[in-house]
Amino acid sequence: MATCQSPSGGCGSSGPGASLTPLQADKVAQHPCYSRLAHHRYARMHLAVAPACNLQCHYCNRKYDCSNESRPGVVSEVLSPAQAIAKARHVAAALPQLAVIGIAGPGDPLANIARTFNTLEGLRLALPDMKLCLSTNGLGLPEVVDRLVDIGVDHVTVTVNALDADIAARIYPWLWFDGERLEGREAAALLLERQQEGIRRLTARGVLVKINSVLIPGINDRHLPAVSEKARQWGAFLHNVMPLISRPEHGTVFGLRGQAEPTAAQVDEVRRFCGGSMRQMSHCQQCRADAIGMLGEDRSQNFPLSAIPRDAGSYLPVLRRRAQIQAGIASQGESASDAACLVAVATTQGAAIDEHFGHARRFQIYSLSAAGVIPIGERFTPPFCRGATDCDEDERATEQRLGEVVDLLADMAAVFCARIGLGPWQRLEQAGIEPCVGGAWQPVAATLGQWWQRRNKAASGAAGADPAIKGVA
Repeated sequence: MATCQSPSGGCGSSGPGASLTPLQADKVAQHPCYSRLAHHRYARMHLAVAPACNLQCHYCNRKYDCSNESRPGVVSEVLSPAQAIAKARHVAAALPQLAVIGIAGPGDPLANIARTFNTLEGLRLALPDMKLCLSTNGLGLPEVVDRLVDIGVDHVTVTVNALDADIAARIYPWLWFDGERLEGREAAALLLERQQEGIRRLTARGVLVKINSVLIPGINDRHLPAVSEKARQWGAFLHNVMPLISRPEHGTVFGLRGQAEPTAAQVDEVRRFCGGSMRQMSHCQQCRADAIGMLGEDRSQNFPLSAIPRDAGSYLPVLRRRAQIQAGIASQGESASDAACLVAVATTQGAAIDEHFGHARRFQIYSLSAAGVIPIGERFTPPFCRGATDCDEDERATEQRLGEVVDLLADMAAVFCARIGLGPWQRLEQAGIEPCVGGAWQPVAATLGQWWQRRNKAASGAAGADPAIKGVA
């Protein structure tokens, strides 16, 4: 299992922070914007479905049809939710390394509630193996935390540039809230209150929160270490201090006023001070709101709407091909061996096999090979048991959902869970999937490694012929 506790680990650059659950650590390890190691392996996609914003920032000037600027708030075209979902499916088929789809603008996703949640809900159904994330200023965050968790959004980035309302008022001239325009210190104070409440609620629900802060020399540069400390207290785990972009040609207020951008040395110094409180991120590329590809590259121009097929067909073949390719990346090719396989696990926190098959909302997917027990992602599915006791609702609907779950897991060699009913057991076996409950409440990695060794011994017919799996006694 991945870990995220060492200052030199893959979840940031440096600095202290609370340890993560195994499941959270795995999510960090596979998110290119949250892990400096993951950004060499996995790609991300930003969907530009949120044109409106509820907050005016002096460093921002949104552009909706711009292809020649690379900065936040800029897109080539704004998408409808239906267009965004179709485009995401197309990109997922073309880029097997794609691991995360996020909504980051060009405005604020939570100032576009209907468009944002229609997109997220559609993505969850259309791409059950994809991580979903969101970037927001936090003004609209407190009321939507439960909705985000229910959809399976595990990563949220909140931009917090100040804790002091007087400092914040120099960055934000006004905001809209509940149909009212607020200005100056009043607006700043409300924003800070809403950000704190939203972040606390997210972290209490187990969502990974990254804090973005724009470093503005002479305004908040000496204040950001306090932001880092307070955000850590709120439960955030990673701080991304980004240099202000204020070139006059971009048309921002700071740019037109001649506000200086920080030097690289200034950015490094502030990150060093902030690192005393929280892990610091150093690999951010300040991407466009429609960026596609690995960090440091943008392939969005390769995927115009005109190239999206009208009939994409079933996603299941794409999902299975993506799983094999991602397993190969994670295992450095070991997953291609005849002995290697994929398995699914019903687990709540990633540490133990502790969830009933029929109650699982997502299955964690692992590659088992000589390279070890390696998490490669997850697959979301509505639980097929919805009745008050043991699936006592309409039998036909239950059977239909069970069939959908089995289809989703058809490329698995086994499914590990704490409990499973006779009907699902038989359906899995009919599909060639081994149901495993013998490891209920036991550690995930050790149980999977032992099962893989036994499987290879049985296949070889010789007790000493099984390949060694790394990290398993």
